[in-house]
Amino acid sequence: MAQYDVLAIGNAIVDVITECDDAFIAEQGFSKGSMQLIDQGQAETLYQLMGQATETGGGSAANTLAGLAQLGQNCAFIGQVADDELGASFARDMQKVGIDFDCSKRGEDPSTARCLIFVTPDAQRTMNTFLGAAQYLPADAIDQKMIESAKILYLEGYLWDPAEPRAAMRRAIDYAKGAGNRVALTLSDAFVIDRYRDDFNALLHEGLIDILFANDVEICSLTQDDDFDESVNMIASKTEILVVTRGEKGAIAVKDGVRSAVTAQPVDNLVDTTGAGDLFAAGFLSGISQDKSIEQSLLIGSICAGEIISHFGARPLADISAMVEMSL
Repeated sequence: MAQYDVLAIGNAIVDVITECDDAFIAEQGFSKGSMQLIDQGQAETLYQLMGQATETGGGSAANTLAGLAQLGQNCAFIGQVADDELGASFARDMQKVGIDFDCSKRGEDPSTARCLIFVTPDAQRTMNTFLGAAQYLPADAIDQKMIESAKILYLEGYLWDPAEPRAAMRRAIDYAKGAGNRVALTLSDAFVIDRYRDDFNALLHEGLIDILFANDVEICSLTQDDDFDESVNMIASKTEILVVTRGEKGAIAVKDGVRSAVTAQPVDNLVDTTGAGDLFAAGFLSGISQDKSIEQSLLIGSICAGEIISHFGARPLADISAMVEMSL
């Protein structure tokens, strides 16, 4: 019997969210609504300027697990934090939502990754991300028995960029495939694909990725072909299940050459699309881990994504499990 339905490896990031006015954004020289990478000095300075703020665990894969846990799945997370206040905050948040997280902490330098988010009155989120300790997940953090005990290993594409985590994920893939378990990968962003297109295509060619998540921009970037349907057909032949989200157009999945589709959920008030892809993946993986059909899994994903975009933040506020139960 598997101990975990899904085990994810990803960036361990603390989201720190505060409200501000447009004058603050202008004073700091930010481009409102954008995301930029910052260094540790900038992160510490901005953190001191935030005043009253809300801190929650973040990171793409961690967000997906939070959705999975609320849907009743047993989950575990592997990611690197530092031995500091934010590292402790991340661990508490994982435990609070029912995700196993017991990775060794690094020293205090570099500090735990954080995304400092400033929300203006027009609901625009300006994000400043310091990746810190998250980039230094070592290969020896990968526990073979833990990986082998998960039905699905879920990998965050963002973490493929630094060398240490890339080696860690390669080791995890070997353990998972050796145990006959599924490996899922989310491509995360076109800039990651631009840097590691050959790596991702090699993983697919070697049959190491069973479930691939992408959006419509990412799938075309992976094939370097602007034709969406041609890109889907090209990649679908290399993996067991291909899932592509398309924003307001919904999403598709291809398995065994058969394409299924789901429409986007109607949302009365679109507030914030942050985390929509993460929660779609949560819903879809929840369905797959319970042996539901592709169509049902797509619907669960759509429901979860629809909930997330109706409020600020990338963690569910409503009872998505109840929402799913009412819809199936």
